Amino acid sequence: MNSTPPGSFSSGTLSPETTLRPATTADIRPIQELIEPLVERRILLGKELVMLYEAVQEFVVAEQDGQLVGCGALHVFWENLGEVRTLAVRDSVKGTGVGGAILDALEHRARSLGLTSLFCLTFEVEFFLERGYQEVTNSIVDTDVYVELVRSPDEGVAEFLDLARVKPNTLGNARMLKQLT
Repeated sequence: MNSTPPGSFSSGTLSPETTLRPATTADIRPIQELIEPLVERRILLGKELVMLYEAVQEFVVAEQDGQLVGCGALHVFWENLGEVRTLAVRDSVKGTGVGGAILDALEHRARSLGLTSLFCLTFEVEFFLERGYQEVTNSIVDTDVYVELVRSPDEGVAEFLDLARVKPNTLGNARMLKQLT
Protein backbone atom coordinates (compact mmCIF):
# COMPACT_ATOMS: atom_id res chain seq x y z
CA MET A 1 0.00 0.00 0.00
CA ASN A 2 1.36 3.45 -0.95
CA SER A 3 1.37 5.66 2.12
CA THR A 4 1.56 9.43 1.92
CA PRO A 5 4.18 11.09 4.15
CA PRO A 6 2.87 13.59 6.73
CA GLY A 7 2.26 17.02 5.22
CA SER A 8 2.44 15.76 1.65
CA PHE A 9 -0.21 16.30 -1.00
CA SER A 10 -2.09 13.88 -3.17
CA SER A 11 0.07 13.27 -6.23
CA GLY A 12 -2.74 12.18 -8.56
CA THR A 13 -1.18 10.66 -11.67
CA LEU A 14 2.43 11.02 -10.54
CA SER A 15 4.67 8.03 -10.22
CA PRO A 16 4.70 6.44 -6.75
CA GLU A 17 8.29 7.58 -6.15
CA THR A 18 7.30 11.27 -6.49
CA THR A 19 6.21 13.07 -3.34
CA LEU A 20 4.66 16.54 -3.11
CA ARG A 21 4.95 18.35 0.19
CA PRO A 22 5.27 21.79 1.75
CA ALA A 23 8.82 23.12 1.56
CA THR A 24 11.08 23.33 4.59
CA THR A 25 14.07 25.56 5.17
CA ALA A 26 16.29 22.62 4.15
CA ASP A 27 14.74 22.87 0.65
CA ILE A 28 15.66 26.50 0.01
CA ARG A 29 19.20 25.97 -1.29
CA PRO A 30 18.06 23.12 -3.59
CA ILE A 31 15.21 25.40 -4.81
CA GLN A 32 17.76 28.09 -5.58
CA GLU A 33 19.92 25.56 -7.46
CA LEU A 34 16.85 24.37 -9.40
CA ILE A 35 15.75 27.84 -10.51
CA GLU A 36 19.21 29.34 -11.15
CA PRO A 37 19.52 28.02 -14.74
CA LEU A 38 16.04 29.42 -15.48
CA VAL A 39 17.06 32.79 -14.04
CA GLU A 40 20.21 32.78 -16.19
CA ARG A 41 18.06 32.07 -19.28
CA ARG A 42 15.71 34.92 -18.19
CA ILE A 43 12.75 32.55 -17.83
CA LEU A 44 12.31 33.27 -14.11
CA LEU A 45 13.08 36.39 -12.13
CA GLY A 46 16.00 35.91 -9.76
CA LYS A 47 15.42 35.89 -6.04
CA GLU A 48 17.98 36.51 -3.35
CA LEU A 49 18.49 33.61 -0.98
CA VAL A 50 17.04 35.65 1.90
CA MET A 51 13.84 36.20 -0.12
CA LEU A 52 13.50 32.47 -0.70
CA TYR A 53 13.88 31.78 3.03
CA GLU A 54 11.32 34.49 3.80
CA ALA A 55 8.87 32.79 1.43
CA VAL A 56 9.51 29.16 2.46
CA GLN A 57 5.92 28.76 3.68
CA GLU A 58 4.64 29.66 0.19
CA PHE A 59 6.48 26.78 -1.52
CA VAL A 60 5.45 23.26 -2.45
CA VAL A 61 8.20 20.90 -3.58
CA ALA A 62 8.28 17.63 -5.49
CA GLU A 63 10.94 15.09 -4.72
CA GLN A 64 12.02 11.75 -6.08
CA ASP A 65 14.40 9.49 -4.21
CA GLY A 66 15.18 12.31 -1.78
CA GLN A 67 16.10 14.76 -4.58
CA LEU A 68 14.13 17.93 -5.23
CA VAL A 69 12.78 17.79 -8.80
CA GLY A 70 10.27 20.64 -8.77
CA CYS A 71 8.91 23.60 -6.87
CA GLY A 72 6.26 26.26 -6.97
CA ALA A 73 4.98 28.99 -4.68
CA LEU A 74 1.66 30.63 -3.92
CA HIS A 75 1.85 34.29 -2.94
CA VAL A 76 -1.31 36.00 -1.65
CA PHE A 77 -1.84 39.51 -3.08
CA TRP A 78 -5.27 40.37 -1.76
CA GLU A 79 -8.34 38.85 -0.12
CA ASN A 80 -9.35 37.02 -3.31
CA LEU A 81 -6.18 37.09 -5.44
CA GLY A 82 -2.92 35.20 -5.40
CA GLU A 83 0.02 34.55 -7.70
CA VAL A 84 1.66 31.33 -8.77
CA ARG A 85 5.39 32.02 -8.51
CA THR A 86 8.63 30.20 -9.18
CA LEU A 87 7.05 27.13 -10.77
CA ALA A 88 9.93 25.01 -12.05
CA VAL A 89 10.83 21.38 -12.67
CA ARG A 90 14.07 19.66 -13.56
CA ASP A 91 14.48 18.92 -17.25
CA SER A 92 14.65 15.22 -16.39
CA VAL A 93 11.01 15.21 -15.20
CA LYS A 94 9.44 17.57 -17.74
CA GLY A 95 6.35 16.02 -19.28
CA THR A 96 5.83 13.55 -16.43
CA GLY A 97 3.10 15.54 -14.63
CA VAL A 98 5.28 16.99 -11.88
CA GLY A 99 4.63 20.62 -12.87
CA GLY A 100 0.89 20.02 -13.19
CA ALA A 101 0.78 18.29 -9.80
CA ILE A 102 2.61 21.20 -8.16
CA LEU A 103 0.16 23.64 -9.78
CA ASP A 104 -2.79 21.52 -8.59
CA ALA A 105 -1.40 21.61 -5.04
CA LEU A 106 -0.97 25.40 -5.20
CA GLU A 107 -4.52 25.83 -6.52
CA HIS A 108 -5.85 23.59 -3.74
CA ARG A 109 -3.99 25.71 -1.19
CA ALA A 110 -5.35 28.90 -2.81
CA ARG A 111 -8.93 27.65 -2.53
CA SER A 112 -8.40 26.66 1.10
CA LEU A 113 -7.23 30.21 1.81
CA GLY A 114 -10.37 31.65 0.20
CA LEU A 115 -8.76 32.92 -3.00
CA THR A 116 -10.96 33.01 -6.09
CA SER A 117 -8.39 34.08 -8.71
CA LEU A 118 -4.80 33.12 -9.47
CA PHE A 119 -2.40 35.17 -11.55
CA CYS A 120 0.93 34.21 -13.11
CA LEU A 121 3.61 35.68 -15.37
CA THR A 122 4.92 32.95 -17.62
CA PHE A 123 6.55 31.89 -20.87
CA GLU A 124 4.80 28.51 -20.55
CA VAL A 125 1.54 29.80 -22.02
CA GLU A 126 0.35 26.41 -23.35
CA PHE A 127 0.95 24.73 -19.98
CA PHE A 128 -1.26 27.27 -18.22
CA LEU A 129 -3.89 27.46 -21.00
CA GLU A 130 -4.33 23.68 -20.70
CA ARG A 131 -5.05 24.18 -17.01
CA GLY A 132 -7.73 26.85 -17.36
CA TYR A 133 -5.67 30.06 -17.30
CA GLN A 134 -6.34 32.80 -19.83
CA GLU A 135 -4.07 35.56 -21.08
CA VAL A 136 -5.01 39.01 -19.80
CA THR A 137 -3.90 42.43 -20.96
CA ASN A 138 -6.15 44.69 -18.91
CA SER A 139 -6.16 45.54 -15.22
CA ILE A 140 -7.18 42.63 -13.02
CA VAL A 141 -8.05 44.64 -9.91
CA ASP A 142 -10.26 47.64 -9.35
CA THR A 143 -8.89 51.09 -8.51
CA ASP A 144 -9.29 50.76 -4.71
CA VAL A 145 -7.32 47.51 -4.62
CA TYR A 146 -4.71 48.92 -7.00
CA VAL A 147 -4.13 51.85 -4.62
CA GLU A 148 -3.51 49.39 -1.78
CA LEU A 149 -1.32 47.01 -3.80
CA VAL A 150 0.91 49.79 -5.11
CA ARG A 151 2.08 50.29 -1.49
CA SER A 152 3.62 46.81 -1.38
CA PRO A 153 7.43 46.66 -1.46
CA ASP A 154 7.21 43.23 -3.17
CA GLU A 155 8.71 43.28 -6.68
CA GLY A 156 6.29 40.57 -7.75
CA VAL A 157 3.35 42.81 -6.89
CA ALA A 158 5.01 45.60 -8.88
CA GLU A 159 5.31 43.19 -11.84
CA PHE A 160 1.64 42.24 -11.43
CA LEU A 161 0.64 45.91 -11.48
CA ASP A 162 2.91 46.47 -14.49
CA LEU A 163 4.53 49.46 -12.78
CA ALA A 164 6.98 51.55 -14.80
CA ARG A 165 9.79 51.03 -12.27
CA VAL A 166 9.91 47.29 -13.00
CA LYS A 167 9.48 47.41 -16.77
CA PRO A 168 13.25 47.12 -17.38
CA ASN A 169 13.10 43.85 -15.41
CA THR A 170 10.01 42.48 -17.12
CA LEU A 171 10.91 39.37 -19.01
CA GLY A 172 8.28 39.83 -21.69
CA ASN A 173 6.23 36.92 -20.47
CA ALA A 174 2.45 36.45 -20.69
CA ARG A 175 0.14 37.67 -17.96
CA MET A 176 -2.37 34.93 -17.18
CA LEU A 177 -5.34 34.57 -14.85
CA LYS A 178 -7.53 31.71 -13.68
CA GLN A 179 -10.85 31.98 -11.89
CA LEU A 180 -10.93 29.24 -9.26
CA THR A 181 -14.14 27.27 -8.83
